[in-house]
Amino acid sequence: MDIVECLSGFAYAERPTALIWEDQRLEIGAILSAWQTPGERHFRVQTCDRRIFELTWRELAGEWQIQPL
Repeated sequence: MDIVECLSGFAYAERPTALIWEDQRLEIGAILSAWQTPGERHFRVQTCDRRIFELTWRELAGEWQIQPL
């Protein structure tokens, strides 16, 4: 299971702040883009060590998916 830490306000998963990748906690330095599709929230992020990931929150499944780019 992929793990993403996020800030939540009105809704869950409004802004990701960190992710766990290969047993390392990587802080997110920038959100490059964000969009929604039915049942999903997507974020393209850059970690503080300059790696790029696409994060997807799947609402129905209640899980995150992390994809390195």
